[in-house]
Amino acid sequence: MQRRHVLTLAGLLAASALAGAPLRAQGVDVEAILRDPAAPTAGNPRGDVTVVAFLDYNCPFCKKAAPDLERAVREDGRIRLVYKDWPILSEASVYGAQLALATAYQGGYAKVHHALMAIPGRRVSKEQMGAAVRASGVDVDRLNADLKAHAGDITALLRRNLAQAESLGLQGTPAYLIGPFRTSTLDYAGFKEAFAEARRRQAAE
Repeated sequence: MQRRHVLTLAGLLAASALAGAPLRAQGVDVEAILRDPAAPTAGNPRGDVTVVAFLDYNCPFCKKAAPDLERAVREDGRIRLVYKDWPILSEASVYGAQLALATAYQGGYAKVHHALMAIPGRRVSKEQMGAAVRASGVDVDRLNADLKAHAGDITALLRRNLAQAESLGLQGTPAYLIGPFRTSTLDYAGFKEAFAEARRRQAAE
């Protein structure tokens, strides 16, 4: 595991408290971050370790790590994965996040998430993202209807994700909260070790 990039979430929150105002004033709500009912999830809903992934569809490091994260979660079988769409790199990133979240209403988030993450490069356009979503096999008419009908809810979720990222002091994507840890890019072996270390730390509490 890339330990020099890893901070404990508890330590991060403690540092925020020591820096001045209490956590409530800092805007850090751990339960809301872990269990926003509108945030898409994957893996085991009853997993013993929760991973929260803050991602952008124009982030090359997110794209590189995505297959390793998915594989590690799938093979482990006891990880609850929470996706936080955090489109901070471009207007196209926002568009991609809106499309992905709108497809959640037809159960297509995972399919579209994977399709968008599979587009190579760091300057993916809205047109490229739209084409990838259409090719993913989701119901495009339903997507367009949901995008319009749930625009307010989607915008609210993206704003919550942004506020949560800022409250944690995140500097960019990708960012992962793994049990009690916060880390940046990891590979397959790194994710597996982070899961194991999170379990060891939780067992010791």
